[in-house]
Amino acid sequence: MAEFEIKRVAEAAGIIRSNIERIIVGKSAVIELVLVAVLCEGHVLLEDVPGIGKTMLARAVARSLKCQFNRIQCTPDLLPSDITGTYVFNQKNSDFEFRPGPVFAQIVLADEINRATPRSQSSLLEAMEERQVTLEGQTRLLPRPFLVLATQNPIELEGTFPLPEAQLDRFLMKIKIGYTSESEDEIILDRYIDHNPIEDLNPVISAEDVIQLQKACRKVRISPDVRQYIIRLVRATRAQPHVELGASPRAMIGLSRTSQSLAAIRGRDFVIPDDVKYLAPFVLSHRIIPEATVSLKGRSGEMIVREVLESVAAPVEIEPDMMK
Repeated sequence: MAEFEIKRVAEAAGIIRSNIERIIVGKSAVIELVLVAVLCEGHVLLEDVPGIGKTMLARAVARSLKCQFNRIQCTPDLLPSDITGTYVFNQKNSDFEFRPGPVFAQIVLADEINRATPRSQSSLLEAMEERQVTLEGQTRLLPRPFLVLATQNPIELEGTFPLPEAQLDRFLMKIKIGYTSESEDEIILDRYIDHNPIEDLNPVISAEDVIQLQKACRKVRISPDVRQYIIRLVRATRAQPHVELGASPRAMIGLSRTSQSLAAIRGRDFVIPDDVKYLAPFVLSHRIIPEATVSLKGRSGEMIVREVLESVAAPVEIEPDMMK
């Protein structure tokens, strides 16, 4: 991969991150992870307690990229047609015409996705995987790039519908934001005390540029040893004791692509084992289902991924020239 392409990815990521940090305080690592997903054209599940900026982060990402943005506020009475669109009779033409739903955008925010019923949640499955919507036997392609940013609150379970495994597996990463420090809280108050700064946030990159950056990230090299390391990690999640469901082949592809994007963001045209180690918890944890008796004892997908990372030996890092 040409050096100028890597430099372009790293510079663009830095510009986008700086723009988002005008809104989101003290979460540089979280912003970097979201940018990794953007460069993979992968969907992100933002899961954390209320009021820490999940929706604001999604809005800041959408505003920073000059992409069409739509928001879906998920509620129990939300219908699939409220997401995908429906046919409406046009009296002037005496015919039915299609009215696209909010999913027909480049960046879609599904706010509180676990408040939608399973029927409504399933209306996103085809869109998230095939980047298309099929209604009345007719398939319509979604605009590119296409990215779903979904939020959910893991604490308040009343009136919610947990995402099924098929839905979770379509999310490239699950990210928790976490609370800010005391000094960061002071900065937040200063920024938001008079008005909401997101209203002044302008795009810093176009949709066409995002697509070109995504293509550049695919050219980042992964050595055979690192590829085998990714395969062993994913397979090890399935071999762990008391695991009902391990990581899928889709997770394996996601881990390799996110590693490529992270390497590009950090200015490298090759993936190192530390890229894989860093991203594995975010890419694999939500795809692992422990047995019910084990999960009741507090053994989560995150714990299983940590155990796998400790048990599977990473390859020795090699010099970039040796990879050619």
